[in-house]
Amino acid sequence: MITTETLDLLEWQRLCQNLSTFAATKLGVVAARQLRLPTTQAQSEQLLAQTKEIYNLEQELDSGWTFKGIKDIGASLERSGIGGIVSAKELLALATTLAGMRYLRRLIDDKSEQLVTLVELVADIRTYPELEQEIHHCIDDRGEITDRANPKLADIRSEIKSLRSRIYKTLQNIMQRNSTAVQEAVITQRGDRFVLPVKPAQKETIKGIVHDVSSTGSTYYIEPNAVVELGNQLRQKERQEKREEEIILKALSNKVAEVREDLEQVLAVATMLDLATARARYGLWLEANPPKFIDTTQGETTTLRRLRHPLLIWQQRHEEDAEVVPIDVIVKPETKVVAITGPNTGGKTVTLKTMGLAALMAKAGMFVPAKEPVELPWFEVVLADIGDEQSLQQSLSTFSGHIRRISRIIAALKDNDASSLILLDEVGAGTDPAEGSALAIALLKYLAEHGLLTIATTHYGELKALKYQDERFENASVEFDDHTLQPTYRLLWGIPGRSNALTIAERLGLNTDIIQEAQSLVGASASEDVNQVIAALERQRKEQEQKAQEAGKLLEQTERFYSEVSEKASNLQERERALKAYQEQAVTEAIAEAKKEVAKVIRRLQQGEQTMQKTQQATEALDRLTAKELAKTQTPKPDKPSYRPQVGEKIRIPRLNQTGEVLGIDEDTEQLTVRFGIMKMNVGLTEIESLNGQKAEVKPKTTKKPLAQTQPKKPAVMVRTSNNTLDIRGQRVANAEIEIDNAIARAIESGVLWIIHGKGTGRLRDGVHEFLKRHPQVDKYELAPQKEGGSGVTVVHLK
Repeated sequence: MITTETLDLLEWQRLCQNLSTFAATKLGVVAARQLRLPTTQAQSEQLLAQTKEIYNLEQELDSGWTFKGIKDIGASLERSGIGGIVSAKELLALATTLAGMRYLRRLIDDKSEQLVTLVELVADIRTYPELEQEIHHCIDDRGEITDRANPKLADIRSEIKSLRSRIYKTLQNIMQRNSTAVQEAVITQRGDRFVLPVKPAQKETIKGIVHDVSSTGSTYYIEPNAVVELGNQLRQKERQEKREEEIILKALSNKVAEVREDLEQVLAVATMLDLATARARYGLWLEANPPKFIDTTQGETTTLRRLRHPLLIWQQRHEEDAEVVPIDVIVKPETKVVAITGPNTGGKTVTLKTMGLAALMAKAGMFVPAKEPVELPWFEVVLADIGDEQSLQQSLSTFSGHIRRISRIIAALKDNDASSLILLDEVGAGTDPAEGSALAIALLKYLAEHGLLTIATTHYGELKALKYQDERFENASVEFDDHTLQPTYRLLWGIPGRSNALTIAERLGLNTDIIQEAQSLVGASASEDVNQVIAALERQRKEQEQKAQEAGKLLEQTERFYSEVSEKASNLQERERALKAYQEQAVTEAIAEAKKEVAKVIRRLQQGEQTMQKTQQATEALDRLTAKELAKTQTPKPDKPSYRPQVGEKIRIPRLNQTGEVLGIDEDTEQLTVRFGIMKMNVGLTEIESLNGQKAEVKPKTTKKPLAQTQPKKPAVMVRTSNNTLDIRGQRVANAEIEIDNAIARAIESGVLWIIHGKGTGRLRDGVHEFLKRHPQVDKYELAPQKEGGSGVTVVHLK
């Protein structure tokens, strides 16, 4: 009784009505409007699993998840079960339902690893494809019995067609012979008889049976005697046709009756799938998230951040109402009672309803319109006393109505006190404030002992102090803007609400003298002190919230920068790996090409003229190429840090075991003037070291060889072939550098390389020259003569 009353108070039926708009079939619509709440937590978790799986499936399939063809065939199955005949259209609906369910099961089976709950749901259904085929064999897409259903039926219909043709032909001849007698040249029907519209004055011209007269009496509908017998025969054949159709439908109905229980199971599963789809689509529309049921006895906290009222969201989007203000509900596991205070119209009652609907939605397997994570207990019952239940007919005052409803709530707690959510609006209101406050305190203490969580709204200041007397109590308040004198509808935790009654009364225009008198009666100084403390707490809370928002933005920006840097570093590493792999591949190809050249030379030696010098040259070129390319893949060893003393620096002379100060340095002779104590002396660089043991760097001396010993380098023979010519016109510098490096490796034997880069803007040419400056195998480079391309070609001389 009280649970049903609570659903009405929370407007649960309106929410179910909204949910039904997301159902795809009539079955789903009815099930959503008459939504039943689970009785165990396991059932709720199973429904939630179904909702999650369909939600994820629809995100992957886009438009593939459809209930096309699935109809409400419950009445047809019930009629077949008592021996009745199912109509052709109903049989067609049954066949399309079986096909639709087979399609959905195929989609689920294709993703069986991800859809464990749905696979279990459809595992036992049978869709009877043979029954579906037989129905389609006998009934066409318009829901009419086909000629192929029965040979006898086909013969009867052929005879009917022939009789109708004869009747039409006869009536056409009569109209042509008596064109002046008919009202208009048309053949029509009255009942199941074919007639002609005849003028009243000419009714004796066409002999026959008058079946009807127009309302004005200006037309007689006459069946000519010439077609009466044909009409009788047609009527007999049509009755035979109907009997044959009934035989066919009866046979199909009997087959449906044989598997009625399985088909009812198919229908039930289709309804559950559609209902789960409606829950998933409703959750997507609400921008909601799946809840997780927690156990407060294990120290878990109820967390509902940015929770919004689902009915207000619907109102906002469909009726262009004001934007919904979210609330935060954070309840510690030891908290049993939350007392919400604040001004009227501040959103206290909406907060109660929002929390109640969130608990019911989670219990029903729906997503909750809150930010992740959504964590709350599974409440076996939700009980509420919201609104005014005064009744003149039953002689109930506001106070009496509240007390009767609270009595029903306490009675319901006897069986479900371990897991109940209790919502009380204006607890203890409607009577003497002193007695009402005492009653409210006693009631809330009782509920703290017997309920899992109680949320109560109140105006009594005494309830604010319960938090400081009992750790099971917590304060919350709805925020009030001092500047606009309007509620913000935000829920503040840990801070009791201020008394704003006199402030609001003054804003609404109440006489100033009355306001001043009221302030003096309530003890302005004491209440003002309390309000100032609460106001200071609210300001401190706002500052903390603002700092938290700034910190959150900074953290978000830092994470974004970190992500960008990580991505760039990953791209650079990938590019480096790709370049290294490309170079290694080029080395391998170059070595293989060189080996082929050596093999060719050897074959020529074996077959023709002996040219051992050429063979030796090819072998040496191969060795040079191998050494050069392998050197590229080896990581160079880091150079040791060099040390050069500076004037004024303290150094150590190991052979004298003395520490001195550098007074001067002769760079040509590499001699240092050093002072230690009162003595000065000259020492060489090789004789000193730094205080941390570093040896001084000595520049290598270069010696010139006599001119008689130097041999002039033999100039390379510059023969241009396809092997030592590279065309990079139209390419970017970065891509061209790789090709130039490979071309240099191939042209090392010829000693020269022609690079065709074109003239254009000159950017490619400058990039090539810059690369050649750094290349270790390049001796020099120059632009080609005018006849060989001029500034569009660079000739590279290799070492």
